[in-house]
Amino acid sequence: MSVPAPGATIARVNRLLIVLGALLVVIGLAWPWVRRWPLFHLPGDIVIDRPGFRFFFPITTLLLLSALLTLISWLLRR
Repeated sequence: MSVPAPGATIARVNRLLIVLGALLVVIGLAWPWVRRWPLFHLPGDIVIDRPGFRFFFPITTLLLLSALLTLISWLLRR
């Protein structure tokens, strides 16, 4: 098994960080429209709402996103 050159590894990490940063900027700019999606209000998401306190844990949403990202990564590796 060959080991990649250190410069090649750094270039891949740099490219990954740039893509992730660009993705975060795009999501940030689209946030007013993204938050209207019913994605974070699925049945099974835990919401505790009391006076002066609100706790929100989107467990169903996280499971759905995890399954979607797993499927995408599996398809990209094939």
